[in-house]
Amino acid sequence: MSRRELNNRIEYMVTCIGDFAAQHAMTPAVAYAFLAKYKGLSFLSDCYDIEHTQSVQTAVDDMSEVCKRNGGVLA
Repeated sequence: MSRRELNNRIEYMVTCIGDFAAQHAMTPAVAYAFLAKYKGLSFLSDCYDIEHTQSVQTAVDDMSEVCKRNGGVLA
């Protein structure tokens, strides 16, 4: 993976974590821990090639669903 691609992935993931945090009234740190625990980050990383072609809101919705399926409770 090139440095540019790595930077793009990191920027995308940071954006998604921030939007997830805002949508669920969490701090970014709490959102990161939640997403890590309930496999949302793994999903986003594994499915980056598809997810980054869609809206960030779609990625947030998809991560929310993955977390719910893995036991994460969201308000």
